[in-house]
Amino acid sequence: MVSPEKLKIGIIQMAKTADVEENRRRLAEKIRNVASHGAQLIVNQELHDSLYFCQTENVDVCSLAEPIPGPATEFYSQLARECGVVLVTSLFEKRAPGLYHNTAVVFEKDGSIAGKYRKMHIPDDPAYYEKFYFTPGDMGFEPIETSLGKLGVLVCWDQWYPEAARLMALRGAEILLYPTAIGWESSDSADEKARQRDAWITIQRSHAVANGIPVVSVNRVGHEDDPSGLTKGIQFWGSSMVIGPQGEFLYQSPSTGEDCAIVNVNLQRSENVRRWWPFLRDRRIDAYGGLTARYLD
Repeated sequence: MVSPEKLKIGIIQMAKTADVEENRRRLAEKIRNVASHGAQLIVNQELHDSLYFCQTENVDVCSLAEPIPGPATEFYSQLARECGVVLVTSLFEKRAPGLYHNTAVVFEKDGSIAGKYRKMHIPDDPAYYEKFYFTPGDMGFEPIETSLGKLGVLVCWDQWYPEAARLMALRGAEILLYPTAIGWESSDSADEKARQRDAWITIQRSHAVANGIPVVSVNRVGHEDDPSGLTKGIQFWGSSMVIGPQGEFLYQSPSTGEDCAIVNVNLQRSENVRRWWPFLRDRRIDAYGGLTARYLD
């Protein structure tokens, strides 16, 4: 399938509530809006149907999970078909009783499921207790083939791992997409908060540079309380971004406030950049065996 040379990418940065139906209604409104203004590919944030529930460990939250296909995929399938867009969603998947994944589902323009990706790297940090809920993905790092090209879809914590980005690129991904939910813990100093956000931006720019392809990261925004009351919750830092193949900013959302944008991405630049900077050509694949070890003592 031949990819378009130029692609209009819609990104939607939102704050969320505890009302799943209201979240879907508001998100659908924004998807329709960016589609009506020409977006061809629309990327959403991580777990966009609900609050970020991983701040605590609560088995009752598992009731939010749905099978794929299921009600959520039917909703977004109809929306993709109505708008005629390729739509990247992020859902809480119920694979079997007691077995759940953090799963990105991509819908084709006709509403069919083009593919899905189950989050591979699962964090377990204060306020990000994802290992309690999610089983690590078992589908590998495989790009999803769509009418707009091969999409290297990864999710949030995956974006800190150069191995994941590289494997997607080596399998032909033409762009890396990261639905994301990341923010500040209230007790950190202003300097520490700035370092964290800068590191997050830097690592994703590095994926673009190292692989010579664009990167899109869409984060949530706003404050979400800790249901346990043990912390002051998370202030999600927004800052959703579209990065070109040399690490250049094509667009960046504010760190506060919701934001929708349509960003023009020239996919042909990747070919040119890879000719100028032939990192894939010069890789020493004969010397990288140690990468499969946990640590080299």
